[in-house]
Amino acid sequence: PATPDMAEPTSTQQIGPWVAALGAKKPTPGGGAAAAVAAAIGAASGAMACIYTTRKKDEEAGIAAGARTLAEQLNKAAEQCITIADEDEAAYAALQASWKDDKLTAEDKAKVEATALDVPVRLVKLCHSQSAAVVEFLPRCNPNITSDAKVAIHLLAGAGRAAYQTVLVNKPPAEIDEELKKLLADLSQHEAAVLK
Repeated sequence: PATPDMAEPTSTQQIGPWVAALGAKKPTPGGGAAAAVAAAIGAASGAMACIYTTRKKDEEAGIAAGARTLAEQLNKAAEQCITIADEDEAAYAALQASWKDDKLTAEDKAKVEATALDVPVRLVKLCHSQSAAVVEFLPRCNPNITSDAKVAIHLLAGAGRAAYQTVLVNKPPAEIDEELKKLLADLSQHEAAVLK
């Protein structure tokens, strides 16, 4: 939900005004929300590739049911990404407010900082899992629409890397950073595989 300091929730906006808000001189939406929207578009592109792999011949080959299931999963992931965009805006607004609030306890500031870190960490992980699912599906994808599945992989990989930049700003502990670097390496491999 929007707070007085935030724009209208991402989920209720048309893309044009949202992009204009992103390019405006105001703190939100920012890069974290942009990464989440890019991931949502990537997941939706993958869902489209899946749903177009439900033709009669796909049914007969036993591929269609799995394609439908993955399309549903990717559409849910796209919705999650839009929610994450709003969570990122809220987390940043809270973080920014904490810098100016001398009444916040150290414990409360630590909670605000932990939330600001958790949001992009979850996005990197979501991008990784959904990209991996599309990569695994690609050999069974309707050959007339594989480019859309590949667009999904590229957008999810790029969004994951973009979200990682927000992670870095929030100073992750070494173990989280190492975990995410492994996921980013996988995302690079996903992209490299479809560029051949």
